[in-house]
Amino acid sequence: MPQLTADARHVVRFTLNGAPARCEVEPRTLLTDALRHHLGATGTHVGCEHGVCGACTVLIDAAPARACLTLAVQAEGCDIRTVEGLAPSPGTLGALQAAFRRHHALQCGFCTAGILMSMTALLAEQPAPDARTVTEVLAGHLCRCTGYAPIVAAVLDAAADMREAPHA
Repeated sequence: MPQLTADARHVVRFTLNGAPARCEVEPRTLLTDALRHHLGATGTHVGCEHGVCGACTVLIDAAPARACLTLAVQAEGCDIRTVEGLAPSPGTLGALQAAFRRHHALQCGFCTAGILMSMTALLAEQPAPDARTVTEVLAGHLCRCTGYAPIVAAVLDAAADMREAPHA
């Protein structure tokens, strides 16, 4: 990584949802701010800004990460995926998103993007998780609307759908 100075702006290049991305930021700029304000990826929500609520979760090189705790300059050369990158095509929901819809696993939607990203990583690693595993991963997210049961049901349903149609 290049030497950073506090007052200089730095060009950061990475892949965002499969496309090359570039932004010029101060060294202290958080990844949430770079994604939202510099690149327009507003699906990444800013909640607690302390890494507790999970609303800002994105995938960095396929691993879930709190974008509010990550500096934008740390994303240099990385592959970043946000909720905007989950749909297979415009106007089409991915299997996990569709299951959330079917199971009413979202209400206000504020926490949903982060949960979807963590569950995407979980299903990539464990295509057939049990409810306990889903609940353990979900413990890193705060949701004040759904009571979590519909989220767990949606993830398990999506996992089954994805096993039956692996490219969904």
